[in-house]
Amino acid sequence: MLERLTSLLPGTMRRKVDPILETLAILREVGNPAAVASMAPSMFRGNVLQLGKRFETADMVSGHAAHFDWTYRSDFPEMRTLYRRAKQQQWDADVALDWSIDVDPENPNRHILPRDFFGEPLIRGGQVRLSAKEEQRLNYDAAAWMLSQFLHGEQGALFAAAQVTESVQWLDGKLYGATQVMDEGRHVETFFRYIDTKLNKLYVINDNLFTIIDALMTDSRWDMKFLGMQIMVEGLALGAFGMLYRVTNEPLLKDLLRYIIQDEARHVHYGVLALREHFTNHITERERREREDWSFEIALLMRNRFMAHEVYEEWFEGLMSRKDWNENVQRSPGMREFRQVMFSRLVPNLRYIGLLSDRMLHHYEQVGLLQYIDGKSAAELSGDQFLWELDHGRSEIDSVNAQLERMATGAHDDGAHDDGDHHAAE
Repeated sequence: MLERLTSLLPGTMRRKVDPILETLAILREVGNPAAVASMAPSMFRGNVLQLGKRFETADMVSGHAAHFDWTYRSDFPEMRTLYRRAKQQQWDADVALDWSIDVDPENPNRHILPRDFFGEPLIRGGQVRLSAKEEQRLNYDAAAWMLSQFLHGEQGALFAAAQVTESVQWLDGKLYGATQVMDEGRHVETFFRYIDTKLNKLYVINDNLFTIIDALMTDSRWDMKFLGMQIMVEGLALGAFGMLYRVTNEPLLKDLLRYIIQDEARHVHYGVLALREHFTNHITERERREREDWSFEIALLMRNRFMAHEVYEEWFEGLMSRKDWNENVQRSPGMREFRQVMFSRLVPNLRYIGLLSDRMLHHYEQVGLLQYIDGKSAAELSGDQFLWELDHGRSEIDSVNAQLERMATGAHDDGAHDDGDHHAAE
């Protein structure tokens, strides 16, 4: 009934109402009143007021404490090792990357995204008919939108890393944090240069991403900033970058992502080291439960972050409902793979730091994320290992899957097939 009433509203009003209804649906999934209350102000600013779209700048007030240590003792050997590795792996985008490479987003031989990354259900499902040229332009806009969200997320990571460096309790953590601030600044520089000089199209920040950044920046507790940025945002970004690295045919972007993946793997490793120790020894059971609920809420927001509503509004608003768009994006092969790789990096990290108690398993199972629980955490998978899996291990998996698909197709003359990825789509 509510959907029917919404469909009768004028387009401009429906554009305001739909995000609010989606936000309420997320809050219902979370259920925990304390977690809902903690996120509600940020959700109001991001999803209801849409401050990320209305203004070119945003001010977020944070009241965290800066922690000084006048002894300068090395107090966390694993972080000191990570700090040394970060120093040795610094890189300069001006030198490391070949910016003379010509990037043509519409070149099928050097595609940024595969042709049917998320357009196939839209185009071949009968709802919308696009010409071959329009399909190419849609793919171009999808790539620009995705990289724009990466850029916005990296700016949030830059500011959060600076705040955490001030407030983290270990000197070795502060030294490593300083290298991450440098890394994030370089990522902002590099993503923006690619978008500005190669794609020439920058999208505004997605409402859900604005909400997450607002919640992290305005929380005064260092471990919540750390949890949100190092584990949730950076962990999902690592998976997202890895997926794009694997599917892109564009050589400059592939090189760019290779360098950034190395950095991001260290960042998430830093997060799991710090939070495992902190959550094991320095918080109460009530605080643990709060962080479990909060992490689940952020996971739901991050899942919705990649619905590409800004592309929908540009291309299909008025031609299909937002609900139909969401369902099409969820079913598309590229976005199914996208979510699978992202959450396969996130869920094992939550397990490793102690935020997947028996109480939470049912919630993650309900939204299709529990299948990733047995994967490797950031403490068990270096950037080099992750890249090796992307370059070699994944291709072997794809070969096996393709063979199984051919066998299944041959066994069903009526053309029916088993959608084995349906569970992974969520």
